[in-house]
Formats: sequence, C-alpha cells, structure tokens
Amino acid sequence: MQPFTLQEIQCLDAVAREGGFQAAASALNRSHTAVFAAIAKLEATLGVALLDRSGYRVSLTEAGRSFHRKAQALLGEMEVLRLHAHQLSMGEETHLRVILGDTCPLHGGLQLLGGFFGDYPNTRLDLHFETIGGPSERLLLDEADLILHWIDKSDPRFEWIDLGTISFVPVVAPNFLPFAPSPSITPEQMRGLTQCIIRDTARDTPKTNFYVVEGAPQCTVADHAMKKEIVLRGMAWGHLPHFMIGEELREGRLLSIAGQHFPGTDVALAAARRRDRPHGPVADRLWDYIKTHPPFFG
Repeated sequence: MQPFTLQEIQCLDAVAREGGFQAAASALNRSHTAVFAAIAKLEATLGVALLDRSGYRVSLTEAGRSFHRKAQALLGEMEVLRLHAHQLSMGEETHLRVILGDTCPLHGGLQLLGGFFGDYPNTRLDLHFETIGGPSERLLLDEADLILHWIDKSDPRFEWIDLGTISFVPVVAPNFLPFAPSPSITPEQMRGLTQCIIRDTARDTPKTNFYVVEGAPQCTVADHAMKKEIVLRGMAWGHLPHFMIGEELREGRLLSIAGQHFPGTDVALAAARRRDRPHGPVADRLWDYIKTHPPFFG
C-alpha cells in the first residue's frame, strides 16, 4: 500500500465536518477539484470507499466513519505537535504575567514564585493582584499567563493544579453585635449591620456576590487585609480566610458567627493557565515547578 498524505486526511476530515466537497474546499481554502482528487486518491490507496456519494449530501460510509475516527486522533496529535513547535520557536520568555487572587495566601504565593524566579533572572515576573472574578477574566482575555486563585473547573479552556482548600469564616469583633452571638444568627438579624465586602476587579464578567446579605449596608474594600482591619475595629462584619485570622480567633479578638445560616465556605485554590494556548519553555518549567512542590499554606 502506498502511503497516504496528511493533506488527504485533512480533506476527508473537512468533507466529514462540512458535509460536502465545496464547503470543505472553502474551509480549507482549496479548490473543489483539489479536495475531490485528494479523497479519490486516498480511497484508491486504501482500496475502500470512504464516502457515500449517492445522496444529496455526501456522507461517510461505515468504513469511512471508522477510518475518520482514527484520522481525528492523528490530526489532534498534529495540532499538539504544531503548538509544541510554536513553543520552541518562542525561546525563553522575557517576562511572565502572574496574578495572585484574593483567595491565595500572600506569603505562600510570593514564596512559591520567588523560589522559582530566583533561578530565572532573565525572565521578569510581571505580578498583579486581582479579586473574585478578576483573575479568571484576565486569563481568558490573554492578559495573564498564570493565576493562583479559584476557577470554574468545568470550563475546558482551563487546566489547573490543585493547591488545597481555603476556608472562609464569618466573623465579628467582640461587642459588635447588638445581640448575643450564637450559631443560629439569621440574615434578618444581620441585615441592619454593615457588611464589609471585597470589590470584584472583573471588568466585563458579571459580578459574583459571595456571602452578601441582600439589603444590608455595605462598605467595600480592595483586599482582605483592609477588610480584616475594618472588622477588627468593629466597623463592619464579614467573611475572612482562616489563614489570616487564626490568631485573632484564638485570642478572642474576633468571634466566629458560623452556624446554620452562615456556615462559612471552603474554596478550592488552584494554579491555572489556558489549556488552549501555547506556552513558552519558562512557563512550562514554572508549571512543572508548581506540580512538584507541596501546598504552601495551612
């Protein structure tokens, strides 16, 4: 059997996807005659009919469907190879854009990045801080190469490395509440009290409101450090990550009001990047570095 060519496989795939020779030719930017001839040559080489031409629209024969399934795997591998070649041609990046999300422990995130970039002085770390929907939006807009934050894991555009869980606790300062603290506090009781919330840095993504009591007065801040100070001073209440307030909870400078109506929540922290974009060699080394290092927070 004579070897068939990648071009012939691409023509068959295009006809199968587009449902006809002319549509396939347009999709491939080739002539109708060239596509027709490529598939005829492929069928002659294989000694089997791949297309049923008897109807109004051409369709795959049973043998054609079987062959096409295998061909799709080959075309997928070719795309992976093409992206890999693109990565190699990029050389070592001059900078990488990394975003720390508001759920990432600052000390641990900086320690992780510092441990890596110390060995790559020719690649500048372009570091930014974003909140709530901001990190994922920047990644999807190609304004970041990597984020340390939570993501929507059902989105096929992301690949990620799990870094652990961040617990958020609803807290107040002592004497903030006009009633006795208890696990049965309701949203109705809290509605008249100021709630401190984080400002979402997403520009176009619909805003996500976490743990917000509708109708309550609000004060809005840029980060959890400011939020913690406001709550500690008895100016508002809010949800804060446990890694920031463990000492204050033990010493009684903050009180948890977690209960039936305010249970707190756990957020899955991840390192995430685009699955559908090529990555340079330094970006890939950073990805492997994160994989081989244990979670960096408690």
